[in-house]
Amino acid sequence: MTRKIIGIIAGIAFSFAGTAQPFIIDRVVGVVGDFHILQSDIEQQYLQMKMSGMEMPAGIRCDIFNYFVEQKLLMAQAKIDSVEVGPDEVELQMEARLDYFISQFGSEEEMEAYFNKSIFDIRDDLREAIREQMTTQRVRSSIVEDVSTTPSDVRSFYNSLHPDSIPYIDTEVKIAQIVAYPAYSEEAVFEVKERLLDLRRRVQEGEDFGTLAILYSEGPSAPRRGELGYMLRSELDKAYADAAWSLKEGQVSKIVESSFGFHIIQLIDRRGERANTRHILMNPKADANARQKAIYKLDSLKQAIEDDSIKFDMAAKRYSEDERTSVNGGLVVNPLTNAATFELDQLDTRDYYTLRNMEVGDVSEPYESKDHNNKTCYKIIQLKSRTEPHRANLRQDYMLLQEMALSEKQQEVMNQWYMDKKKSTYIRIDKSFEHCPLFGQETSQR
Repeated sequence: MTRKIIGIIAGIAFSFAGTAQPFIIDRVVGVVGDFHILQSDIEQQYLQMKMSGMEMPAGIRCDIFNYFVEQKLLMAQAKIDSVEVGPDEVELQMEARLDYFISQFGSEEEMEAYFNKSIFDIRDDLREAIREQMTTQRVRSSIVEDVSTTPSDVRSFYNSLHPDSIPYIDTEVKIAQIVAYPAYSEEAVFEVKERLLDLRRRVQEGEDFGTLAILYSEGPSAPRRGELGYMLRSELDKAYADAAWSLKEGQVSKIVESSFGFHIIQLIDRRGERANTRHILMNPKADANARQKAIYKLDSLKQAIEDDSIKFDMAAKRYSEDERTSVNGGLVVNPLTNAATFELDQLDTRDYYTLRNMEVGDVSEPYESKDHNNKTCYKIIQLKSRTEPHRANLRQDYMLLQEMALSEKQQEVMNQWYMDKKKSTYIRIDKSFEHCPLFGQETSQR
C-alpha cells in the first residue's frame, strides 16, 4: 500500500465532511465477504481528497479501492472473531473529535456551515466511521501485536530513506496545566434554579419550550431550539440521561444537575434505543470575589513552583481541579492524536496566545479559559517542551522514526495477511477496478 494511503485513512474519519457533490449513479464495485464497496464510496473519498488540496496522482482511485478492500477484509475477520466496540468507547472518541473540530472552527454553527450538515448528521456519520475504524484497528492490532523493531532496524530504516522522504517536523509543544474553578455561592445556584423553575412553569402554562430555549439557554444547542437529536443513553451525561429516560413525550423534567450545569429537559420522542430531547441549560455566575480566589490560588501555586517549593507535576496532582489531567501531573493530551504533543495550530486559542512567548519550563500567569464542558475556569500552564521545525533525525526524533520503522514492518505483515485472507474470503471486483494491484503493490505514479 502506498504511503499516501495514510492520508486516505485519516480522511475516512472526516467522511461526514462532504458538501454538495455531483450526482453519482451508484453501483457495487466490490464485494468482500458480506460487505459491499460502492462507487459512491470511492468517488466521495476521491472528491474529499481533491477538495483538501492533496496531490492526485494517476492511480489514486486504485489506492482508495485497495484501502476499502482491506477494511472490508478486516471487518469480515471481526465478524468471525466477534470483535465489537462498545458504544461508550465510540462516543468517547467521537466527543473528543467533535470538541477538537468545534474548537478549530470557533463554534458549532461555523462547523455546521462548513460541512453543510447539521450537528446531528455529523454525529451520525462520524459515529459510524469511528465504529468501523475502531473495529478494524482492533483486528489489525491483534495481527501485528508481536511485531517489534530493534535500534539496528531503526537506523537501517532511517538510512534507507531518500532525503526528500525524511519527514519535516513542524514546531510542536507539550504543555501541562493546573486548573481552578471559581466557587459558586448558594445565592447564585438559587438564582439559576429559580429562573429554570419559572421557565418550566411557563412551558406548563402553554409557552413553547423551543422558543424559550432560543431565548434563555446557555448551551450550544440554543439556536436549534435546545434540541440534541436522537442519541443513545450512553452518549449523554448520566444525570441528564436518567431524567430524560424517565419522561413521557412532551413532558418536562424537574431541574437536573449534570456535569454541564443545571437543566430542564423535554422529551420530544423516542426511536428504539435513541431519544430526542431538548433542554435549557444554565450555569451559576461566579462573583468577582470567587473569581479572584481562583486566581489567587493559582498565583500562589505559580510562586511556589518558581521558588522550587514544589514541582509543577506534583502541584497538578495535588491541587488541580481538572480530573482528566491532574492524574498525569497536569499533562494535556491532544484529543486529535491522543499524544501529548500539539502543533501550534492544534492548540486552543487562549492556550496559544498564552504560551507563544514562553520558554521551556516557564509557568504562565493565571488566565481565564473554558474546560471540555465549556465551563469557565482559570489555569496556569507550563511549557514542558518545544521543538523547532526541522528534518527528522535519530537524535531528536528517534521515537518518531522508530514508529515509522515499526509501521513499515507491520504493513509488511498486514500485506501478507491480506494475501492469505484473500484465499479464504469471497471477493468480487468490478471490471473497472480489476487492473488495480492489491495489498502493498504500488499503483500511483510519483
